[in-house]
Amino acid sequence: MNVAATDVTILPSAIETAQDLVGEGKAWGLCTSVDLQDCNPETIRDRGQIEAYVIALCKVIGMKRFGECQIVNFGEGRVAGYSMVQLIETSLISGHFANDTNRAYLDIFSCKGYDPNVVEAFSRDFFGAKSSTASVTVRY
Repeated sequence: MNVAATDVTILPSAIETAQDLVGEGKAWGLCTSVDLQDCNPETIRDRGQIEAYVIALCKVIGMKRFGECQIVNFGEGRVAGYSMVQLIETSLISGHFANDTNRAYLDIFSCKGYDPNVVEAFSRDFFGAKSSTASVTVRY
């Protein structure tokens, strides 16, 4: 099976490169996965805050939401917490919030370019995370 995907390391010099790789005659889309560690427990356990994050993130990266954000709190033990899905006109944003570890796992996929560094920094700040990691995959 041949999978055409390229991992892009997020570096300050790669800001324009990652978002400019997507578009007509270029890659189909850009996927950024952000892992947040040591988040503010009150924020990741608050449905209203998670919805506010999605609305604000879409504004920050220039995405148009399609429909309402789906946010569900479920699970037991280490997997308990909220899960979120927001369709956007160019694909979707999803997230999983782990109560047990105060971590958040976010994925932003779009066939419209955006700046992965902005996504990581905004997400880290919004959820009060002490640290974060991100990976970017260009989808063909």
